[in-house]
Amino acid sequence: MDKPWVTIIGLNEDGLAGLSLASRQAIEQAEIIFGAPRHLALAGVSGREWGVPFSVEPVLAERGRRVVVLASGDPFWYGAGGSLMGHLAQGEWVSHPAPSTFALVTNRLGWRMEEVICLGLHAAPMARLRPVLARGQRVICLLRDGAAVGEVCAYLAAQGFGASAVTVLEALGGAQERITNGIAQDLSGRFDAPVAVAIECVGQGMPRASGLPDDLFAHDGQITKRPIRALTLSALAPRGGEVLWDLGAGSGSVSIEFLLAAPASIAHAVEADATRAERALGNAESFGLGHRWHLHQGKALDVIGQLPVPDVVFVGGGADAALFAALWARLPQGARLVMNAVTLESEALLYACHAKHGGDLWRFDVAQATPLGAKQGWQASRPVVQWSVTR
Repeated sequence: MDKPWVTIIGLNEDGLAGLSLASRQAIEQAEIIFGAPRHLALAGVSGREWGVPFSVEPVLAERGRRVVVLASGDPFWYGAGGSLMGHLAQGEWVSHPAPSTFALVTNRLGWRMEEVICLGLHAAPMARLRPVLARGQRVICLLRDGAAVGEVCAYLAAQGFGASAVTVLEALGGAQERITNGIAQDLSGRFDAPVAVAIECVGQGMPRASGLPDDLFAHDGQITKRPIRALTLSALAPRGGEVLWDLGAGSGSVSIEFLLAAPASIAHAVEADATRAERALGNAESFGLGHRWHLHQGKALDVIGQLPVPDVVFVGGGADAALFAALWARLPQGARLVMNAVTLESEALLYACHAKHGGDLWRFDVAQATPLGAKQGWQASRPVVQWSVTR
């Protein structure tokens, strides 16, 4: 197109006074303006309100007209800009951002932006907080409404972070601005949108090394135990942006830890048992990873043909020659495969695979001290044979 047809404008609580000349001119020249009721009121214009649920289709239907989309702050930080981009070609839009809420909060509190974790919880579960909670960590969260402030505080208390300092910032930068300070476990009151919370974490977060305690996962005993899981994750070698297949997911512990270690990665977990599949999904969601962990219920051999091409594959049990043959044919060059075996039959398969394709073959024998009468003795776990290879 000769010029952009849609202008995306970031708007804060100071309304038109905070806009650039280019933004104000775009509003004046627009044939149609889209925005939330709050945005339209702040700009002092009439226009078309965003539907509920939010949809970009009404905007796209006006392609070719002079369209303005009003958004909060920076439209490309948890804003409407990112939602529109999947439907627009380069050159169809121009964006005029205002300072994001995150920037307004850090400037108000005197926090270094580069040291802060920023989360959009207005359309995401509170569990997204869980992986980032750590002693001394500063977090800013955008919230959907005032009631969500209490939900955040309750979640912090449930995770052992009830002593964290919380600052609630309402209508930041506008005439109705209000800032409230408190402690998560004690904070109460009525709050109104637009609202954000700034958290200074006090508590003990999750360990960051591979091999989280087994009791952090719901399971029925079908779980790759902590020491073996740590060794397995080392072999899987998580890297950011990868696609993992977790075949025979059990509790989902391996793929969950993979995602915790690898930002922007995606896991596709396959589990035949319906009860275990549902339990594994609950585990992923409890770690705030439900948006990156995808469940496929069924037998691995029946499901893998429907999955996206992987970068790394883990087979936690139940492997046989047919599954390996299907996997080997599907794996692209450079993909990593890790298989664990506890039965004699699956061990024999791994020995044969190693002899033919190379890679690394290990046997892990693990024992834990447990009560033996009035004293202690070693309780051995079943030995695990592990084969890892790069295609």
